[in-house]
Amino acid sequence: MTLQLDLVALLPVLAPVLAAVVVLVLDVALPGRRTPHLYLGGAGLAAGAAAAVPGLLLPAGDRRSAFCLPDGWCAYAADDLTSVLQLAALLAGLVVLVLAWPDWSAPGRDGGAEPTGRAPVVMALMLASTAGVVAVPAAGDLSSLLVSLELATLPTVALVVLVRTTWAAPRRARAVDGAVALLTTSLVSFGLLALGAGLWAAATGSTRFTGIPPTHPELLVLAAVLLAAGLAFKVSAVPFHAWTPITYAGAPLPVTTYLATVSKVAALGGLVVVVRALGVLDGTTLVALALLAAASMTVGNLVALVQHDGVRLLAWSTVAQAGWVLLPLATVSSRAANAAGSYLVVYVVATLLAFVVVAAVAALARDGGAEAAEGSGAAPGRTSLEAQRGLLRDRPLLAVPLGLALLTLAGLPPAIAGVVAKIVALRPVLGDETWWLALVAAVNIALGIAVYLRWLVVLAGPRAEGVRQGEAQEAPEGQEAQEAPEGQKAPEGQKAPGVPVRLWVLVGLLTAALVVGSIAPVGIV
Repeated sequence: MTLQLDLVALLPVLAPVLAAVVVLVLDVALPGRRTPHLYLGGAGLAAGAAAAVPGLLLPAGDRRSAFCLPDGWCAYAADDLTSVLQLAALLAGLVVLVLAWPDWSAPGRDGGAEPTGRAPVVMALMLASTAGVVAVPAAGDLSSLLVSLELATLPTVALVVLVRTTWAAPRRARAVDGAVALLTTSLVSFGLLALGAGLWAAATGSTRFTGIPPTHPELLVLAAVLLAAGLAFKVSAVPFHAWTPITYAGAPLPVTTYLATVSKVAALGGLVVVVRALGVLDGTTLVALALLAAASMTVGNLVALVQHDGVRLLAWSTVAQAGWVLLPLATVSSRAANAAGSYLVVYVVATLLAFVVVAAVAALARDGGAEAAEGSGAAPGRTSLEAQRGLLRDRPLLAVPLGLALLTLAGLPPAIAGVVAKIVALRPVLGDETWWLALVAAVNIALGIAVYLRWLVVLAGPRAEGVRQGEAQEAPEGQEAQEAPEGQKAPEGQKAPGVPVRLWVLVGLLTAALVVGSIAPVGIV
């Protein structure tokens, strides 16, 4: 049997994998070095993104395939939608790398090397996870899907727990809690996926996703529901969302950003693969997806309404936005997958911008002076909403981009990209005449507006007494990823350096992406 191997088509996956291998080899050759590993990681992600661009120009129905058998089946097949998801994951990974650069390259205690060897380890883990994310939407059979999903998930568990040694013991304990929550739900998720895969093979007599008619349709329905449930863990859909706020709050801020953006591409990619393989979905699977979408939107928005920390609010926002990503997939529309993909891309850009601004505000607070003891209650945490009160007056160049990101997530003008994304997600539901789901979505539009307008009011409001941008603030419960290493705090009386240039660059690029998407939302179809 001849196997056709196309390495060019595989480059979006191979580039980060090869970069991870080179990073580990370089660590053996040059132990103790940090910065070269990050440059190599960035080069691998950029090369993968460049390799995914030609896929955007593919004609409808055409694919870039690899590992193909003579009968025409391919274990890897990427069409235009797959390429969009791959490009979004790789570019989001680059943003996370820039955001994490000083944290991952920082020395350990007393300026010495980190005993964990964090720079090469975290870089290799991130590259491996991103490679898995990129491979998921191109999977051609169950084995490829399961391996890719686990490659996308397991390294993130280590990223959550692999924190700097300069962190205080309670903070490291919270990171362990977050990693355990993620690992536990990932194992349960894999169990559901494995069970669904077994039923799929029993129903079709094959592990392939194409060209195999089901011999037992009733088993295929149950397999589809189990696969959807397993993927719902990864997309943070209710009721499989319990790990999300715990892990987001305990992980370093760049890792939280990675989980909220890049990892979600893998979840949607897996769902798109399953939905496409089934063709016209049966009523049971549609109802299951509709219930997941409705519950996720409602629970996520209701809990987000009472959050007082920016990271926790974004965690519950992720749950709510997962419902919107699932919404079009709960229909028989032929455009459902494209609608879900379009919404995910807009969500990823807006969420990245929100996290970058939160990191910038935390950097301002960190650089202002010595930090208060944890638990002193003297001031709000660096990522709390209260720390951002009056930001529009003090730092309009940060407040305006954050406001644009929040308006995009809410689906309000002038963030037209968010408005169009909401319409695109709703259109298949209305076309399918699933009126109860459309009503739930309409109610959640109002709830989402309340969630994000509450944050906007804080940005525009007067500063609270005793809270000034750049002042020392208490370490927030569960989220202090941007703390400076000991011995690197600003001397008393010296002006704080302000927002790092790298964060300004990210804010500018992501804001420009949302502005361009609002002026000409040509990629949202």
